[in-house]
Parts: sequence; C-alpha cells; structure tokens
Amino acid sequence: MVTTQTGALYLQPDRNLAMELVRATEAAAIRATPFIGKGDKIAADGAAVDAMRKFLGTVNFAGVVVIGEGEKDEAPMLFNGEEVGNGQGPACDIAVDPIDGTSLTAAGRGHAISMLAVADRGSMLDASSVFYMDKIVTGHEGIGVCDIRMSVAENIRALATAKGKPVEEMRIAVLDRPRHEQLIEEIRSVGAGTRIILDGDVAAGINAARHDSRIDMAIGTGGSPEGVATACAIKALGGFIQGRLAPTSEEEKQRGLAAGLRFDHVYEANDLVRSDNTFFVATGVTDGELVRGVRREGEIITTESIVLRSRSGTVRRVVADHLASKWLDA
Repeated sequence: MVTTQTGALYLQPDRNLAMELVRATEAAAIRATPFIGKGDKIAADGAAVDAMRKFLGTVNFAGVVVIGEGEKDEAPMLFNGEEVGNGQGPACDIAVDPIDGTSLTAAGRGHAISMLAVADRGSMLDASSVFYMDKIVTGHEGIGVCDIRMSVAENIRALATAKGKPVEEMRIAVLDRPRHEQLIEEIRSVGAGTRIILDGDVAAGINAARHDSRIDMAIGTGGSPEGVATACAIKALGGFIQGRLAPTSEEEKQRGLAAGLRFDHVYEANDLVRSDNTFFVATGVTDGELVRGVRREGEIITTESIVLRSRSGTVRRVVADHLASKWLDA
C-alpha cells in the first residue's frame, strides 16, 4: 500500500495487473488490423481507441489518463484526465497510445504498436503543456557515461567504449524529421550508423535499452508524453534515459512554466516517473523489431506482446492465439 498526502491508502499495482492490461493492447491491435495499409490513420486510431477503452473498463484498477491523445470534446480519443478501469483495486497513472505509429499503420509499414504504461497514482510527470522533448536512451551501459548535455559525438564514443564496441559498429535510432538533419550528419561523421525511423520513438527507445537489440542508442527530439511512457519501460530494463523540454514557442514555454515544468533541467528517469513500480505493455500492430504484428491464419488471430515490470525487473513476451469468431461482436 501507499499513503497519499491526504492520508488515503491505495493498493499498489501488482503483477496480476499486467496480464489484464495486455488484453487491452491486444484488443486495440486486433481492431486496427483491418486498416493496415488502407491510408486512413484516423479510422485505424478510432478503432483501436474504442477497443482499448472497452477492455480497460473491465480491469480491476482505478486509472487516470495522465498522458492521452486528446481532449474530452475530441472523442473517441482517450483524453487527459479520463478515468479508466472499474474503479476498484490500485490507483494508477496511465500513459496510453492505442496506436503508436498511426501513419505507419495507414501506410502498411512496420513498427506500429499499441501501448500502455502504468505507475502509482501521482508519479508520472505531466508534460502535456510542452509537446516536444530532446531525449537520449541507451541500455545500462549508458548510466554514468552518457549525458544529454554532451555532444552526440561524445555520447557515441563514450557508449561505444562502455559497451566494448568499435564506433563503426554503433547504430543510433533517430526520427526521420527535417529538424534532425544536422544530428544525422553528426552521427555519421563520427563513423556510427543511423537507424532512421519514420515514427514510433517509444519502440525505438525500448530497443535501445534491450540487451539483444541491434540499436545502441535512441536520440533526438520527440514527444514529451512518449518520453514519460518510455521511462516506465526503461526502469524495467535497467536502462538509461534523459530528457530536456524543447518548447517551440514562448507561449508554449509560458504554459509549461505555469504547469510547474522546468526548462533549465535535465529530466532523469526518476523525474519522468517517480514510482519504482511501473508497467509497460505493448502489442504489435505491424511487424517490428520489438514485437511482431497481428497475424491471421484461417480462424486464428495471433498477437505478440511485451510486458515489462520495473519492480521485478522482468521482461515477458506473450504470444496469444485468439479465435476470430470471438471478435466478430467483441
């Protein structure tokens, strides 16, 4: 149990919660599959949101969406402040993205996932007032070695030394955005290779922290909400993450200041999510390095999910076969 400032007692999220949450990401991924490659990312996202909301409503917890996709008047998006779950069990903060990679899904490209991150109530940083964040993510070798205040060249060389790898064998994940042109040039000028990703920097960050991944580091400017969700996963993997808020205007910066955010501060993992009891759950929508996408063979739908829990430091993969007939009216 945990005690809040008001004195209320809440049960902490336990291991049983993870298997309940994976049902919600499985549902979202399955419902999105008819829209893969059809060019309509709004329809894909809407189907995934509806499915995730429905399944979350059956989960035994009292969740509040801290990081969602939209506001209440933009339904069917899961919005910031929305209450999910059946209201019983542990009180939790939720970061949710029914499809991280809607453009990937619509185009039929790989690496789209459905994901949820969960932590104790009041522990997630609410960075919704500032959309962008500069981030660096690595495995455990980057702890005490890498620093977002250093140049990308310094970080790559330092991490290569810590991992015992030649710089030429390092692979750095970067979002394919015009703002990263110079960053990509700097990475390549050091001799390292790039892994250019079209979308989905949450999966890229997790891959950078995995011991069996071909990605050594994820770096660049992406969404602040995604940074918080990634931190929940990195805590379970024992990896390294730092973020620094990157407002695009003075007006946005003032909104951030009013919300209590800091712009002279490097956010560490414990700043992004203060709890040491975090969950991260993701199900593949399309095939990627993190998880395989949804498959259907006759009457069987197969999903692959990854379940991370920081308290136990475990990474579980869940492969599930679903009878297609059960989804006709689900």
